[in-house]
Amino acid sequence: MQTVHFAAVDLGAESGRVLDVAFDGRAFRPGDAFRFPNEPVRLSGTLYWDILCLYKSILQGLSAGAKASPPVAIGVDTWGVDFGLLAADGSLLCNPVHYRDARTQAEMERVWRQVPQAEIFDATGIQSIPFNTLYQLTALKSSQPWLLEQAARILTIPDLLNYWLTGQQACELTIASTTQMLDVKSRTWAIPLLQRLGLPTHILPGIIPAGTVLGPVNRRVAAENGLPVIPVVAPACHDTGSAVAATPLTSRNSVYISSGTWSLVGLELDAPCMSPDALAWNFTNECGADGTIRCLQNVMGLWLLQECRRTWLLEGKEFSYPQLEAMAEASAPFASFINPSHLDFLAPGSMPQRIEAFCSHTHQPAPHTPDEITRCIFESLALQYRFTIEQLKKMTGISPDVVHIVGGGSKNKLLCQMTANACGCPVMAGPSEATALGNALMQARALGHIGSLAEGRAAIRASFSPIVYQPQEKQAWQDATGRFQKLLA
Repeated sequence: MQTVHFAAVDLGAESGRVLDVAFDGRAFRPGDAFRFPNEPVRLSGTLYWDILCLYKSILQGLSAGAKASPPVAIGVDTWGVDFGLLAADGSLLCNPVHYRDARTQAEMERVWRQVPQAEIFDATGIQSIPFNTLYQLTALKSSQPWLLEQAARILTIPDLLNYWLTGQQACELTIASTTQMLDVKSRTWAIPLLQRLGLPTHILPGIIPAGTVLGPVNRRVAAENGLPVIPVVAPACHDTGSAVAATPLTSRNSVYISSGTWSLVGLELDAPCMSPDALAWNFTNECGADGTIRCLQNVMGLWLLQECRRTWLLEGKEFSYPQLEAMAEASAPFASFINPSHLDFLAPGSMPQRIEAFCSHTHQPAPHTPDEITRCIFESLALQYRFTIEQLKKMTGISPDVVHIVGGGSKNKLLCQMTANACGCPVMAGPSEATALGNALMQARALGHIGSLAEGRAAIRASFSPIVYQPQEKQAWQDATGRFQKLLA
C-alpha cells in the first residue's frame, strides 16, 4: 500500500508534541515532531493548565506537519481526569484546574462519608486517588457551585481539544474511565452514584469507543491554520490507553509499565478485576482499546526526578537526564528507599527536601546530593514495580514472565536494568514513542488500514527492536526487597 501519514497529538504533564507517524502497511515509522512545553500556571493559589497555549501550540504543530508530510487524519491523546466546563453556547466557563492542585486534598474522606469507598469501587472499578474527576467535581460543588450550575457540558482535556478542532462534543471511552464516574461493567456513566453525590448528570456527553471518527477538521479552523480538511479520530484518548495499545505484548502473561511522569504498572485483561484485594490494594480497571481492561496501579513515576531537577535548576544546578542517570549509576547502592506513591510527593515543589525528610522520618540515611537522591528514586521505583507485580499475581493468578517498559522511561538504561533485577525476569524496553504510535495505530484502525488491535501490535513489533535486560545481582536485590517491604508496612 502507499505510505500514509498520521498526525499524533500527544500531551503529557511536562511537554507536548505533534508527531508525524508514517505507515506503509507493514510498520509504523515515527518522523519529525513539533515539541512544546506544558507549563502549568499558578494564579491566586490555584494551579491551572494553560489550555489555550496548548491548543495554540497544537495548531502550530499541525500546520507545520501539514506542509512537510500531509497527514490523512489527526488524533489527540492526553493525561486523564482533568476537564473543562462549557456553557450552553459552547464557551469555556473557566480554565481547567491541574490535578495536582490542593483543592481535593481531603475530598475522598468527605465523599466516603456519603458513599463508602467500597461502593464507589463496586460501581466504577477505579482506584481511589484524590484528584480523580469525581472528587474534583464534589470539591467544585462545595467551593464554586455556580460553575456547575452554569455548565451545560463537561469535557475531559482531549475531548475539549477535539471539540475545538471539530465542533463535536463526545467523551471517548478510555478517557471516560479515568474519571471514576463510569460504570466499568456496563461502560456507561455511573448515574446512580453521581445522583447520590448530588452531581449534575445532564452535563455528561455521550460515550464513544476508541477509534471513532469524530468528523472533519472545522473548516474555519482549517482555513485559519493552513490545515487540510481531514478526519479527526478519537484514538485511545487517554495517553496510557494509547501507550498500552502500542505495547508489543507477547502474551497475557506480559506486564506493561508505561513509564513517564507516572508509571502505570499493569496487565491487560478481558474483564475488570473487582476482588477485595483489588479494592484493598487500590488497583484500577481502566478501559482499553478493543474492549480490553487495563488492570493497573498508578505509581508516582519520573515525576519525582522531574521535580528534583526543576528544584536544582532554581538553585542554579542544571543537570540533563542522562547526566543524572550516570551520576546515579556511580552512587552507592541501596542506601535508602522511599515509597514513591506516598501522597507527600504528589504536589509540586521542593522534592529533594521531601525525599530527605521521608528517609529521615523512616530512620534511614537521608540522601543529600543529586546522585544519591536520583539513585534512591530509581531503586525505589524498581522495588515498587516488583511489589505491584506481586500484587497483580495474587489478584489475577497470572504469573508474569516478562515486563514491557514503554514510553520515555524505556530510554533510561539504569532504571530498566534495576527493574529486571528487582522483578527477577527479563525487561523488554521500547518503544519510547509508544503513546504516539498507539495513537496512530488507532487512527489507522479507524480508517481501515488495520483490521484489529492484534494486527496493529504485529506492525509495532515490525517497527522496532526492543532492548532486552536480563536480571542480575539476585541476592542483593532480594535483600533490598525485604527492606523495602518493611518500609511500606
